Amino acid sequence: MFWMMIVARGIAGFGAGGEYPVCATSATEAADETAQLRQRRGFLVAVTTDFAVDLGFVAAGLVALIVLACYHQQNSEGVWRVSFGLGFILPVAVCFFRVRMINSTQYRKHAIKSNYPYWLVLRRYWKPMLGTSLAWFCYDFVTYPFGLFSSTIVEQLNPNNTTVQNIGYGTVINSFYLPGCLLGGWLMDRIGRKQTMTLGFMLWAIWGFILGGALHPIQSVFPLFVVMYGIFQALGEMGPGVATFLCAAESFPTPLRGHFLGFAAAVGKAGASIGTQVFTPIQNSFESTEKGQQAVFLIGAAFTVVGGLIAWFLIPDMSRELETEDARFKAYLQENGYDFDLYGEALVVNRVS
Repeated sequence: MFWMMIVARGIAGFGAGGEYPVCATSATEAADETAQLRQRRGFLVAVTTDFAVDLGFVAAGLVALIVLACYHQQNSEGVWRVSFGLGFILPVAVCFFRVRMINSTQYRKHAIKSNYPYWLVLRRYWKPMLGTSLAWFCYDFVTYPFGLFSSTIVEQLNPNNTTVQNIGYGTVINSFYLPGCLLGGWLMDRIGRKQTMTLGFMLWAIWGFILGGALHPIQSVFPLFVVMYGIFQALGEMGPGVATFLCAAESFPTPLRGHFLGFAAAVGKAGASIGTQVFTPIQNSFESTEKGQQAVFLIGAAFTVVGGLIAWFLIPDMSRELETEDARFKAYLQENGYDFDLYGEALVVNRVS
């Protein structure tokens, strides 16, 4: 069973896992079709990317609670099997719509089908590549462990809870993601993408240091801890949660957008894997559960400070109109003797016809 799940997760990684991050490119380009959409692109991309992901986290908790209720709150083996199986329905439904989706106008105009000038690309875009990847790493390093282990932390603080209560409290905490996403989407259209990311990282750090430093008095009032933990999660989504997708999409021209966003997302998932693996050992290395939890909050807050600095100094403040960077990139290629027979899906079709 263990190895079968590893194989299945690997297959999912090549399919849904490869598709999910670069969906932000489609959302970004779809919101560039008109000036009216472009003005609200931050909010639209936030809703169609990170909000959708976080809604899935909340829905997963609700499904588990419903299945547990069907089993009369007994920890039966059927609970995880049914919950796991229900996760098969949505991807199959989405597959029908995905195969019918057409490429955006920007992609058809600027796509490079083969012979990417990798050296020219890296020479021009190494800095935003580094910035978006490292910022995503810092974000996932913190948010995934604190999201996945929210029920575990609740159980440690209130060991008399039942399984239903632990999952329920964890779902309530994860529900704070949703208003954070909406606020972040609104801010991106008002103050800018990298500005929102930096602000979110720094507020996330401040809240994490408060939780880590004053954990004992806060956890003595359990509902207060749940609310403050939820706000901690919301601040992460308000800044880097929503902005990682859009910063990684807008920092590069259309021919490179999917490549670099996918690369940044892969680096982010490496951060998620590392963060998830070190979360428990860090806790267990301290003499008490309370001190271990304080340590992970403080370490997580320190990483968010690093993420904020990376966002501010390495991620460019790009034009809201995607065509602006596309034109600059095309001129850059022309200066360096690139063969434009390979540039643009629509251009190739027109030349063939």
